[in-house]
Amino acid sequence: MARLIAPDARFHFSWLEAAAEFEGLRQDGAGADSWPLEELQDPGAFSRFVEALVKDALPESPRKPGYVPCTYLWIVEGGTFLGSLAIRHELNDFLLNEGGHIGYSVRPSARRHGHAAKALADALPIARELGIQRVLLTCDEDNAGSRATIEKNGGSYEDTRNGKRRYWIDTA
Repeated sequence: MARLIAPDARFHFSWLEAAAEFEGLRQDGAGADSWPLEELQDPGAFSRFVEALVKDALPESPRKPGYVPCTYLWIVEGGTFLGSLAIRHELNDFLLNEGGHIGYSVRPSARRHGHAAKALADALPIARELGIQRVLLTCDEDNAGSRATIEKNGGSYEDTRNGKRRYWIDTA
C-alpha cells in the first residue's frame, strides 16, 4: 500500500525513472523546478536536493522571493517512488489564486490507482498539525482526475480563477 514519507535519497533510481515518465513536464509538488534533471542523475546532487526539500519546511530556511515554507512528501510503495506532494504552510497572492496549499503529482505509470486520493487524505492531518484549518487546492479546469481526487476528499468548490478550479477542505 502506498504511503507518504519524507524525501529520502534511497529512492534515487526510482525517482529518476518517474521523472523520465513526465517527459519534461512539470511535476506538481516535487520541488524540483530549480534542479536540472541532468544534475540530479549524480547521487551527491540528488542527496543535496533531498536535503533541500526537507529543510524547506523550516521557516528560517532560505528560499526564493515569493516562495513560502513547504513540507515536501513522497508517495512510495515498497521501494518504488510513485509521486510527490507539497504542503505549503501559508498562502501568498499567487497561491491564493492559483496554487493552493497542497500540490501533488503521480507518475504516469501509477495513475488511476487511487494513489493521489489516498495521499491527499493522508496529507490533511499533517496540514492540520501545521496549523492549517482549511486547505485550498486548485486544479486546471480540464483536469478531471485531479478534480475527482479533490472532491473525493471533501473539496468544496468555490470558484475558477485564471483557468484554475479552487476548492477548500476543512482539516478539523
